[in-house]
Amino acid sequence: MSKQQKMFVVVDPNDEQHVALERVKMTSQLQEVKPFVHVFVAVDGDAVDTRAYNANLVRDQSWFEEKIRSVLNEAGVEHLIEVSWSSEWQESIMQSAKRANADLIYLPVHAKSGARRFLFTESKWDLLKGAYCPVVLIRPGAHDQRKTVLAAVNFQATRDVQIELNQKILTAARNISGVYNADLHVVNGYLDSMHYPDRGRLVKETGLAADHIHVDHGYTSDVVSKIAEEINADLVVMGTLGQNGMTKTRRGNTAERLIDALDTDVMVINHG
Repeated sequence: MSKQQKMFVVVDPNDEQHVALERVKMTSQLQEVKPFVHVFVAVDGDAVDTRAYNANLVRDQSWFEEKIRSVLNEAGVEHLIEVSWSSEWQESIMQSAKRANADLIYLPVHAKSGARRFLFTESKWDLLKGAYCPVVLIRPGAHDQRKTVLAAVNFQATRDVQIELNQKILTAARNISGVYNADLHVVNGYLDSMHYPDRGRLVKETGLAADHIHVDHGYTSDVVSKIAEEINADLVVMGTLGQNGMTKTRRGNTAERLIDALDTDVMVINHG
């Protein structure tokens, strides 16, 4: 029997649609063992108007019953609801998820009105760079299924920290594929033909069939999004270097472009 997953699901009371909860409800039906869901209700002050006239920030008991508890009861999952008043939104999520020994953090993201780019505040980037476990970005309108998982790796990397990150991505992708009995694919983009990824090594280290290994020329964001669409991926697993990584900026251009290019849910593995 599979191990019970501990899912830490962030809910913002300002939202009208709670996409992370909806995804838990759908994906729990695909799991052999239903997860334990820790719901964390908190407001991202960087993304939400927290002034008093915002009536969405005043929620009574019926809201909790209708929008959270009834959804999880219908899904038949054990759950706990926690409310945070901390102004340090991302830090409170990280600390609470660590105390809960969470396996995954489900974080809802929303599109900007009238544009394709997703609204991604600095506090969300801080969370991706500092989380103690993988963060799954949940997109409105993305696939509810977890039947095809795509892991995005960089096997031409030479730095130890990047090599270690590849292994963490593959391990997480294998685990999530195992939980959902999903089909696993791996993709590796490259720009420099002098540093072509070793396809044989990819096959050997992943243990996958050759037709599940995708190596293509182009920017990582373009290659991964193209393959994700071709194989109809439900979830893309990618990595980012965290607080002690090599990037000077908090975001990292490749990670930002990749997240923005995808329409699927994205699991981000942090290598701190």
